[in-house]
This record gives sequence, structure tokens and C-alpha cells, in this order.
Amino acid sequence: MRERPKALTLTDAAADRVRALMAMCDHDGSFLRLGVETKGCSGLSYKMEYVRQAQPLDEVVEDKGVRIYIDPKAVMFVLGTEVDYVEDKFQSGFVFRNPLEKGRCGCGESFHV
Repeated sequence: MRERPKALTLTDAAADRVRALMAMCDHDGSFLRLGVETKGCSGLSYKMEYVRQAQPLDEVVEDKGVRIYIDPKAVMFVLGTEVDYVEDKFQSGFVFRNPLEKGRCGCGESFHV
């Protein structure tokens, strides 16, 4: 049987940013949880939120010393995704390189698989 790819991997920049966010978080002992929601003109949007613990069926990903929980309803949409953190003159934020993505809306806020 073929091994399933990791649900999520982080670049060094993304792992550093997650650590920085967790250090600034008001909720001691919190983690980040990734999900997707129906939104935008292409259908789906990534959603990150602070949580204190995993939900019963959450996928737990540990990469580069960072733990992220993934909503079980999102796993099939993010399987194999690399998360990066990018800063430039005009914006900064997490960038999702999702191999399942078939298209994005023009503004980049939503995607479809």
C-alpha cells in the first residue's frame, strides 16, 4: 500500500512565524488550527484560528518543531500542501502551495479543487 503524503508541511519561514504568533498569543497553551470554509468566488478559503486543544478527529501535524491541528473536514482539501510565510513591501502573510488546487479567484482569496 502506498503511503499517504503528509497533510501539511511548513517552510522555515512559516514555522518561525507560527512560533512568533504563539509567543504573542494571549491564550497560554494554544495552538493553530487550519480549516477551510466556503467563501469567495472560487468556493473555498483557508481559515486559521487559535485553539487550546485538538478536536477529537483533528489531524495533528508536527513539522520543524511546530504543531498545527487540521480540521478533519479540511484534510481532503489540503493534503500535501506546503505553507510558507512571505513578507514584501506591500503585504505579509501565509502562502499555501496546494497541489490539489485547480484554480483561484482573481483576488487570491479563495480556491477550488
